[in-house]
Amino acid sequence: MKIERIHHVAYRCKDAKETVLWYQTMMNMDFVLAISEDLVPSTKASDPYMHVFLDAGGGNVLAFFELPTQPEMGRDPNTPDWVQHIAFRVKDRAELLEFRNHLESKGVDVLGVTDHGAFHSIYFFDPNGHRLELACPDPHEEMIHKRLDAVKWEMLEEWSRTKRAPKQASFLHASEFQQ
Repeated sequence: MKIERIHHVAYRCKDAKETVLWYQTMMNMDFVLAISEDLVPSTKASDPYMHVFLDAGGGNVLAFFELPTQPEMGRDPNTPDWVQHIAFRVKDRAELLEFRNHLESKGVDVLGVTDHGAFHSIYFFDPNGHRLELACPDPHEEMIHKRLDAVKWEMLEEWSRTKRAPKQASFLHASEFQQ
């Protein structure tokens, strides 16, 4: 038994049409389909919704629910804004920079390029307040992943004991990997 892939990931949105148009314009995603009902199929609750689906590339689907009868959407006040986000992979640094320029030209506030060692990324928010990340591979990605794979369990065990950042992956920000 094994999971094949993610079928879709669903988030809430403030306005389904605005969300579809934003993702088409800013992220170049195609609008795949919409489902709208007054009765929730899984719970049988009477709760009208619009469920929209966008093509996030590579067989991945990003979906949103607009729920007009529910209280205004909010965030977990105990979780920092930078934690919960959707990350999308782009081909390379040139495409990452092209996206950054495109987003900024449309008035989107973009943070980065941030160097994570194994990859580089930019961050910004969609009109619903969801934090998004575009990430591209580091030129040394394969070697870095091998080194990280070799220490992943050791790092997890140390973190579980101490709740402090283990140092086994400190090489990620060493000068040999800096751009």
